[in-house]
Amino acid sequence: MEFGIYEILTLIGSLCLFLFGMKLMSENIQKVAGDSLRNFLGSITSSPFMGIFTGLTVTAIIQSSSAVTVMLVSFVNAGLLNLTQAVGVIMGANIGTTITGWIITILGFELELAEISLPLIALSFPLMMSGSRFRAIGEGLLGFAVLFMGLELIKDSVPDLSQFPHYFEAVEAISGHGVWSIVTFMLIGAVIVAVIQSSSAGMALTLVMSYNGWIGFYEAAALVLGFDLGTTLTANLAALMGNRQAKRAAFAHTVFNLVGVIAVLFVFTPLINGINEFMIASDIGSPKTNSELVPIGLTMFHTTFNVFNTLVVVGFVKHFVRLIEFIIPLRSNKTERPHLEYFNSGFLQAAELSIFQARRETRKFAELSHRMFNFIPAMIIETDKKEFEEIKERVSKYEEITDRVEVEITSFLVAVSKRQVSDIAAEEVRRIRLSCSEIEKIGDICFKMATLLAKKREEKVYFTPAQRSELFEMFKLTNDAFEHVMESLDKGEAFARQNLSRATELEARINAFRDAASDAVIEDIEKGTVNVKSSFYYNKLITSCEKIGDNLYNVAESVAGLNVE
Repeated sequence: MEFGIYEILTLIGSLCLFLFGMKLMSENIQKVAGDSLRNFLGSITSSPFMGIFTGLTVTAIIQSSSAVTVMLVSFVNAGLLNLTQAVGVIMGANIGTTITGWIITILGFELELAEISLPLIALSFPLMMSGSRFRAIGEGLLGFAVLFMGLELIKDSVPDLSQFPHYFEAVEAISGHGVWSIVTFMLIGAVIVAVIQSSSAGMALTLVMSYNGWIGFYEAAALVLGFDLGTTLTANLAALMGNRQAKRAAFAHTVFNLVGVIAVLFVFTPLINGINEFMIASDIGSPKTNSELVPIGLTMFHTTFNVFNTLVVVGFVKHFVRLIEFIIPLRSNKTERPHLEYFNSGFLQAAELSIFQARRETRKFAELSHRMFNFIPAMIIETDKKEFEEIKERVSKYEEITDRVEVEITSFLVAVSKRQVSDIAAEEVRRIRLSCSEIEKIGDICFKMATLLAKKREEKVYFTPAQRSELFEMFKLTNDAFEHVMESLDKGEAFARQNLSRATELEARINAFRDAASDAVIEDIEKGTVNVKSSFYYNKLITSCEKIGDNLYNVAESVAGLNVE
């Protein structure tokens, strides 16, 4: 038998088809789940057991631990989850990923996969031609069918290594050396998954080879240990451009899997023997003597390994988190401001779930502009020249920050929208971009107000007590509008829609105050009772607050799901 370039490309193509099917299935399950999946993730508590349940469930749903870990790193990066919560989800995701092995073991070797794939394609096609949600279901079914077709092709395209005696000589050369053989196969498994960036594809290859008797139970189990190490690379690549908290989450995934592998190495042979005896006692047979039973034993081993790993660490989560924090300390005592990066590392990505991250970042952006706005009344009451200049400088720096943050969030959302997302998610991306645009305009207005106050100070113009009192009343109205918008951003669309009347009322009060103040200024100037320059600056600040009120109302409408252009 020859195994040349054509056969190698056929095997690679089969792997790619398997990966494409898994990617298509995973992304469209996320589309169908939509907000339900995001809200489920948002309900995670500090309890490690709740995190384990969440990680297990989400991984079982979207069939990709890589997608879950990349998503998890992005959530930690955005401040949605803390490290303790993330560790719980990591443990659950590791258990959840074993379900892929069970699906392949039960269906992949018991049924003719082509017989399943073609009916699934027949069902998926009409669904893909219908509405957006049904289209996602159809594409998910298509992904499932393509995954099965890829697995069938892998089975057919993997060469019959029994016809290559040199292969068996190489396997025998690195086998039978105790722990060193286990470590060697484990490293081979880690390299394979690091290259193809899918433990599921590595698992599929291993199951096929073990089923055909080309590798034994021990060697296959060692490869699986390596897969669990290699799969951590995806999260670490995703965290490269993240903040320190994101790097901690990715590193925690690596350390958790490494600790589990080291622990299992001490009981590797007894564990293999235990699974063998259990299968014999259950009248299944021995995977040591029957290669067709190795996939069942291997999947049992993978599940037992991940459950065992979780049981080892779950009681020491707080100490584990402290260890990670000690190894990767923050750069300073001040908490880093979480920032957004589009995680383009890894084969699978959670584009739909990235919107959850963007929502929270938009809330922080609004809070940033609110802090900037409150520098304006501080500048009015400040009498010390040095302190005044420091506040003005802070406003200037905040204005630069708001510009950068808007670009950062917009770039992130553009990258998300380029991926396949549901129509609902695409609409939400548009609304978040509109909100960020309005928030950035607030930063520009605040900078102009600070510049205006600096010019007023240079010209030695002073507000009357009445003007100052009215300005602070306008500031309070604007602050009320800020607080309502931030509460809407916190609580989401349903709350914003139910309480839009409150936003409308606040905006109307701001407009009415501006109108009354403008009329009063004109009247006072005509009477000659006030300084013209003082009135000019007073009127400019009042008008600026009214413009901010308009921007805030636009944000409130956008969060409520109304079309804002």
